[in-house]
Amino acid sequence: MEKVLEAKKLNKFFNDPAPFQVLKDITFDVNKGEFLSIVGKSGCGKSTLLYLLSTMDTEYDGELYMAGTKLTGQSQNDLARFRSKHLGFVFQFHFLLPEFTVLQNVMIPALKLGERSKEEIEVKAIEKLKLLGMDEYAMKRSSKLSGGQQQRVAIARALINDPTIIMGDEPTGNLDKKNSELVFRIFKDLAEEFKQTIITVTHDPDFAEKSDRVIEMSDGQIIKGL
Repeated sequence: MEKVLEAKKLNKFFNDPAPFQVLKDITFDVNKGEFLSIVGKSGCGKSTLLYLLSTMDTEYDGELYMAGTKLTGQSQNDLARFRSKHLGFVFQFHFLLPEFTVLQNVMIPALKLGERSKEEIEVKAIEKLKLLGMDEYAMKRSSKLSGGQQQRVAIARALINDPTIIMGDEPTGNLDKKNSELVFRIFKDLAEEFKQTIITVTHDPDFAEKSDRVIEMSDGQIIKGL
């Protein structure tokens, strides 16, 4: 199996208001096409871990490798470039720009990366929307969509640069049961059909249980799922 992420002995400390270790010797690998859920009670360190894996937080001990690249110790500029190319993000709230059309929202990360022409990006964005059954809404303002539709557009946006990994932070946390199941199905299909690697932090036990693998955390440590 091809490894796309390796975390080696990750330790993270917060020093305010008093020194506190929030992640303790976190070591695990993720393979290409794996759909992984990270679970645990609030305060167990799972969101901190996702933030660190996403390269947003560089203040940690240990080593992080992604797509064959050692990310630990790289400059903020290099990490920002790496994120644009290799990571797609889906959050609890969709963070779409309400005054922009669906199509414009999906194109943003690719325009920022700047590796394709605007015309090529537009074609690609339509392709990703079609994949999620949202292409008919391409010219509609994102503010006119339902919550479930907005989250599907957010997934299309996360896919636009063909990322190595999609990282989800409570991706169904703001959705009803029907739309939660729809988002789960999309992730499952992406992993199975397109070998898209997905790492999500979730409080939803049904969502986690049906993913390929569950890592459970408690008090900053992995207690299950290695």
